[in-house]
Amino acid sequence: MRVFGIDPGLQRTGWGVIDVAGNRLSHVSHGVIQTDSKMETAQRLKHIFVELTRLIELWKPTDAAIEETFVNKNPASSLKLGLARGVGMMVPANHGLSVAEYPANLVKKSVVGAGHAEKEQVQMMIKILLPGIEAASDAADALAVAICHAHHGLTRAKIGGIMSGGVR
Repeated sequence: MRVFGIDPGLQRTGWGVIDVAGNRLSHVSHGVIQTDSKMETAQRLKHIFVELTRLIELWKPTDAAIEETFVNKNPASSLKLGLARGVGMMVPANHGLSVAEYPANLVKKSVVGAGHAEKEQVQMMIKILLPGIEAASDAADALAVAICHAHHGLTRAKIGGIMSGGVR
């Protein structure tokens, strides 16, 4: 399984790709898509769309996962984050992938062991789980989303298969 994790944001969208074989995780690639705050919102969203499309086509994931949006105190910021998140969900869907959604607390708990961990703690655990990897906070968060999916997505798939009668 190759998982493409996305940490959405209008200013900075983090992305990370891992391979999963059994309980073994392997780093493939990661990075951050940055947009210019002076650009129109539509042009910023287009830039995120084009870059995510290029990355999905390059890395050919089998699974995609994205962090759920939390509501900011500022409604305008929440709306902009939601727009970027929509693009982040649409690109893998356009490539035939289902997109799993995970709350930030579950992502942090899956990687750090605590749902209210700080960004620095997530970055440190990424270095431990994926040795030799130095990732900016947005890319580390995207890798954490991918790792969360590696842990929880397989469980969900098994439960779904059992519930639908596909796995016995």
